[in-house]
Formats: sequence, structure tokens, C-alpha cells
Amino acid sequence: MTLTEMNDRAMAEIAAVIERIDAGEVDALLQALAAAKRIACYGVGREGLMMKALCMRLFHLGLDAHVVGDMTTPPLGPGDLLLVSAGPGHFSTVQALIDTAAAAGATTVCFTAEPTGRCPAAADHRVVLPAQTMARDELGPTSLLPMGSLYEGVQYLAFEYLVLMLRDRLGISPTAMRAHHTNLE
Repeated sequence: MTLTEMNDRAMAEIAAVIERIDAGEVDALLQALAAAKRIACYGVGREGLMMKALCMRLFHLGLDAHVVGDMTTPPLGPGDLLLVSAGPGHFSTVQALIDTAAAAGATTVCFTAEPTGRCPAAADHRVVLPAQTMARDELGPTSLLPMGSLYEGVQYLAFEYLVLMLRDRLGISPTAMRAHHTNLE
């Protein structure tokens, strides 16, 4: 298979998943993001990298956004929002963070491919990204992309689209976003 053929297939797979994301779940997330005092983001492995990318974009929007585990992440409480990813439905660290944030009064949102998993069931809100993860990479039919890469690719694009929708909802200009970009590179 050529690079172009692989690209065509992978892009079609990603587009098919994004088209199945529930608009109501996205709107609830946009409302929660717009209302949040503070936002903390967390995920494990490659999902965690996508959550860090989302956090960076939320920061570029001028929101008080942090990555869980960074030394400067503040405590969460009422009015705050914890965003986590548990593609396969459960990770013990994600579950512990949902429980901790909820006990402190923060709202929790879980991105997942497995809506009946323990983590999305425990969160206040969920956003289902119905893509193959490592939890289902051996069941047929499988994505061209290895292991959980389809889920992670969907995360990246869906998060960028989410940021664009939130930018419009909050009335933030691209210039204002750019002003929040670091100058220490």
C-alpha cells in the first residue's frame, strides 16, 4: 500500500468517527468549558499527549488550563473542570482523579470510546469518540492505524475543532489566541 493509499484510508476512518460524535455531548462540554474557573487535563500514554495538546490550546484561548501532574497545577474545587481521557473505558489513575475531583466539588468530563466503562460512568459528562482503541485492536475489523492510534488521531482533530467552536462561542480572535503563545522557544 502506498503512502497516499494509507493516507486516504486513515483520513476516511478518522472522518467516519468524527461524524459519529454526539453533538449534544459536544455542546455540554462547550458549556462546561465556557463556565469553568479552572481546567485540569489528564490522560495516560498517547491519549495523555493529546490531552496535553488540548490543554495547550485551552491556554491559548486564555483559559486557566493546566496539565495534571505539572508542579503548578492548582487544586480543583467547585466551579472547576477536570477533563480526562479513558479510551478503553478505564484506567486506575483516571478513575482516582475523577473521584478526587468530584469529592472536591469539581465537574468531571471523560473522553472515551467505551461509554459503559467505569471512568465515563463515574464522570459528570462524557464525550464518546467511537474509535478503535487498544482495548479492541484485536477484534475485527480493525483500523489501518496500529493499536489505539485511530482514537488518538480522532482526539487530535476533534480537540482542534472543539477549540475552534469554543473560540467562536467566547468571541476570542485568532490574534488574541496567538498572544497567549509562549515567546520562550
